Amino acid sequence: MTEQTIQLELDDSGLSPGLPAPANPRDQVQDVPYRPVEFRDDDLPSALERCAVWLRQAQEWLGEPLDVLAIHLDYDERQGSPYYDVKVLCNEEDLAGVPIAMRNNK
Repeated sequence: MTEQTIQLELDDSGLSPGLPAPANPRDQVQDVPYRPVEFRDDDLPSALERCAVWLRQAQEWLGEPLDVLAIHLDYDERQGSPYYDVKVLCNEEDLAGVPIAMRNNK
């Protein structure tokens, strides 16, 4: 059996440069192993809509369904912070573009 090595182009945070970034400056991709992609807003439907848009874009980019472990809803009651914090826990290999690299390596 032969092992294949896959070359990935990753940025400093371990993400593929081609991964669509969440559009709103309040949203972000966080750390590993399952990386939370965070959508924060005072309006929950707006945060969920941005999450859905990002998921569609990421899945289109990936070429397959994104591996999502969980969706977590939290609240931030600190003054000046968006109240709702929606986190989508995504597989780090998907965010790094591993499925794309594997398809391109065939």
